[in-house]
Amino acid sequence: KKGAVRGNHLHKKTWQWNYVISGKMRLVTKRRNKKIAKLLLKPGDLALTSPGESHALVGVQNCKCLVFTKGPRGGKEYETDTFRLSDDLSKLV
Repeated sequence: KKGAVRGNHLHKKTWQWNYVISGKMRLVTKRRNKKIAKLLLKPGDLALTSPGESHALVGVQNCKCLVFTKGPRGGKEYETDTFRLSDDLSKLV
């Protein structure tokens, strides 16, 4: 949904690919000792976040996306590699 925030966390072992089907969303990322980066994703765009990279997705428009992961993010292990951020990364840009 437009204005919705997804994520606002990091994974220590998981890689995450975000693919936009329709609409637009902003990917906000922060790597250790680096500046915050933001990227506008449109239909057909694919963006990768790597282990240790803080990330949040913000709906710029209503959108549909697919999120693919490689790492301990399935079934009962879904939350074991998710570390929530104390600050809202999406509001720091």
